[in-house]
Amino acid sequence: MKNTVKFAEELIDFCYKSPTAYHAVEEVKTLLHKQKFVELSETDSWKLKSGGKYFVVRNGSALVAFVVGSGKPEKEGFKIVGGHTDSPGFRIKPAPEMSAEKSYLKLNTEVYGGPILNTWLDRPLSIAGRVVLKGKKTGQPDVRLLNIDKPVCIIPNISVHMNPEVNSGFSLNKQTDTLPFLGIIKDKLEEKDYLAKMIAAQLKVKPAEILDFDLFLYDRTPGCLVGVNQELISSGRIDDLEAIHAGISALIKVKKPKATCMMVCFDNEEVGSSTRQGADSQMLAAILERIVLSGGGKREEFLRALAGSFIVSADGAHAVHPNMGAKCDPTSRPRVNGGVVIKMSANKSYTSDAVSSAIFAELCENAGVATQRFVNRSDMRGGSTIGPISSTHVSINSVDVGVPMLAMHSIRELCGVEDHAAMHKALVEFYNS
Repeated sequence: MKNTVKFAEELIDFCYKSPTAYHAVEEVKTLLHKQKFVELSETDSWKLKSGGKYFVVRNGSALVAFVVGSGKPEKEGFKIVGGHTDSPGFRIKPAPEMSAEKSYLKLNTEVYGGPILNTWLDRPLSIAGRVVLKGKKTGQPDVRLLNIDKPVCIIPNISVHMNPEVNSGFSLNKQTDTLPFLGIIKDKLEEKDYLAKMIAAQLKVKPAEILDFDLFLYDRTPGCLVGVNQELISSGRIDDLEAIHAGISALIKVKKPKATCMMVCFDNEEVGSSTRQGADSQMLAAILERIVLSGGGKREEFLRALAGSFIVSADGAHAVHPNMGAKCDPTSRPRVNGGVVIKMSANKSYTSDAVSSAIFAELCENAGVATQRFVNRSDMRGGSTIGPISSTHVSINSVDVGVPMLAMHSIRELCGVEDHAAMHKALVEFYNS
């Protein structure tokens, strides 16, 4: 139990240090460097060694790490775990400064993905992401990570006295009701380039050096363990940093595998994955093919390797809600701390089928991990994930799994301490089977 709690606390720390996809990749890189993984560039020729440990970063927000197996990919296949680095929230627009009442300074934002909007209200928020600065040469900008690690804004609610319908299904307008309040200005002139000046001060550069940015709001409050027995994890970005943390932690334990073992951390899952760093790209297929080519194989060997491979698409699953149990399927009702969930869907919004589900369930049984099943109520449309999208680019047998969660897409999500440890155990078993 002590190790289980420690692993949960490591996840909380990982989430807090990863307020954006860019920071998540940087944290993963730190973990991999400690284990002597070597970073590869997509523009270089690759000369991979059996047993070698490598990783590739794309766009600063997606990462693929792998350990080269001793066997040929066309004979042993690839063992792949997939997750995503992004979460729903708010992205800051260009020239975002807006004033109100001649004294309030706000930031203009747009919604990223599908967050539960009202959970972002009345919380101390900060700003993080990446900033692009002028480089020494045109076309070679200096890209810096930014984390203004203090509460700098808040999205204030309106009082119940001014909005009597607030507890009766009041709908928030994404353009007018959810803009973060940055502070008080005494003069209209203060509004101009306020954010740029804040960024410049944080990065110790001149505002004129800033070319552009990809910045997001995030919850400044750290995650924590909750529950009478501290059996629950409350944190932002559990979806899907939980799977990233479990998967990377499992991969670094791999020793001398026959099959090449891989962890894929895609970006932009929450907005459809249709970017060059998303699951709906050639990123995974290209890296798999380059591994085959580096080992002397050709196109046929690559296709044979795909046919003998397996993907575990790991993304959060819905747990039955303690107050709203009727929202769950009548017979498939995953519980928090009840084990890893295998997700299935008749309309194939998940890749799991009877064969892939049985394979994963047997792996879990061998690891001493309980499994549960999730299907949507037949009268409700559920979400999807990276599994079906990546399957359109690489023809590989796949299963969709996740830890059971409550409050998915809230600014603070909830999962079980035991489930996070169970996911890790299952992925260790998968890599070593």
